[in-house]
Amino acid sequence: MKKAGASSVTTRAPGSIEVYRDDFEGQPGGPDWLWALRKQGMARFQALGFPTTKNEDWHFTSVAPIADRAFRLAPLEVRGVKRSDLARFNFGENAWHTLVFVNGAFSEDLSSAAVLGKGVRVSSLARAIKSGTAGIERHLGKIATFEQHTFTALNTAFINDGAFVELAADAIVEPPIHLVFVSEGEGVSHPRNLIVAGRHSRATVIESYVSLRDSGYFTNAVTEVSLGEGAHLDHYKLQRESESAFHVGTVQIREARDSQLHSFSLAVGGSLARTNIYTSLDGDAATCTLNGLYLTDGTQHIDNQTSIEHIAPNCPSHELYKGVLDGRSHGVFNGKVYVHPEAQKTDGKQSNNNLLLSPSARVDTKPQLEIFADDVKCTHGATVGRLDDLAMFYLNSRGIGPETARMLLTYAFAADVLETIELEVLRKELEKMVLVRFAHDTVA
Repeated sequence: MKKAGASSVTTRAPGSIEVYRDDFEGQPGGPDWLWALRKQGMARFQALGFPTTKNEDWHFTSVAPIADRAFRLAPLEVRGVKRSDLARFNFGENAWHTLVFVNGAFSEDLSSAAVLGKGVRVSSLARAIKSGTAGIERHLGKIATFEQHTFTALNTAFINDGAFVELAADAIVEPPIHLVFVSEGEGVSHPRNLIVAGRHSRATVIESYVSLRDSGYFTNAVTEVSLGEGAHLDHYKLQRESESAFHVGTVQIREARDSQLHSFSLAVGGSLARTNIYTSLDGDAATCTLNGLYLTDGTQHIDNQTSIEHIAPNCPSHELYKGVLDGRSHGVFNGKVYVHPEAQKTDGKQSNNNLLLSPSARVDTKPQLEIFADDVKCTHGATVGRLDDLAMFYLNSRGIGPETARMLLTYAFAADVLETIELEVLRKELEKMVLVRFAHDTVA
């Protein structure tokens, strides 16, 4: 079998790669260590090229729509974006600590601060790098690996701005930290986020990827997370991009002893969108919960990839992803749980459930377990089906019309995973958004 960098599983797409190379050379300056990291990313991106469907991790998703276009770097200065334009993305909350980025660049005018307490630093990554903040060099580029990941390598080549969140030991952040990434125009942005949570710290971080109008841009985002001993992070990634846009987002986490990660991913936008959630349980009794919901319609293609690597013993992991697919859309779920020989007493559960609302909609699901320890409890499963005829008949027989019954059953299916969101305000707003979406689909 050829390696992932071989021509059988990648394509060079020389025209677009040359454009990325030109923009790479014209980037703003930075410290020597950052330039060295960028160069490593660009070299690896050029060596890998874009993946093809012969690559196992991309078997059900063709990136040709991205590879065949030459996306120039999006302009960093975008005028005309106002606070009022972003009100619909703040979930009715004005008290959260909010950092807004337009085409990947921090906008202080659009951001708002909250009292976060002692031992907490939240800032633009570009500003933190410029000020020489200790710890960034130690973590940046060390968690999100790019040896075999083309889009992470490309993001690394263009590290410039994004969010930097640093929690000192025992720091507890009450208000959620909301990172809003707004894309405008037809270019590409490469947001890079770094979250470092110290020993026994706790915080809630929300990443929202949105647009104000329909346009064919490309967002290529990477978030690196380091959870120290006993740290607790609730992380939400909400992808609501333009329906003409392209999105590849990777969140990669490293968990130390007794740390806890609660992750929720929502994917509803984009013409072609892919979200990768990768976590490694490096310390004894680290835990993770990965949940997600994806809703597709029209000709959308939404791909969700998860990976949970059990390295240390006594680590439980739980995963539930659900998809609702309509029109001629295509959904993909590929979940991997890898248990190392040393990871005894592992308790891993993984489930993917899909509801097809149209005969033309389809989904490819591939939950996977690789177990090299003998004292474990691991289960995985997947379902693909349509609305239950018996449930529809039951509702119809009680005077509920077929369209309303369809909406209620679809919402109930999706609400099951939305109920896992611990942040009440966010949960209620997403439930409302999903209900409105299904009601609109029923009327349409």
